[in-house]
Amino acid sequence: NELCLGVISNESKQQYLDIIGDLVKSGVQGVILGCTEIGLLIKQDDTDIPLFDTTLIHAKNAALISI
Repeated sequence: NELCLGVISNESKQQYLDIIGDLVKSGVQGVILGCTEIGLLIKQDDTDIPLFDTTLIHAKNAALISI
C-alpha cells in the first residue's frame, strides 16, 4: 500500500530490482511497468534491461495527439 500513498522506500525499490534481476536470469528481454505507481519507484537508470513505463508511454502519446 505504500506506493499508493506516495511512500517510496529503498526496501521496496530493492524488492522490485531483485524481481527484475530474477526475470532477467530467466531470459526476459524487457519489463513492462504496468502499474502507475511502479514508475515512481523504478527508473531506467536502475537497470540495464529495457523498461516500458505504461504511464509515461500513454502520457507521451496523449501529448502528441493533442498538438
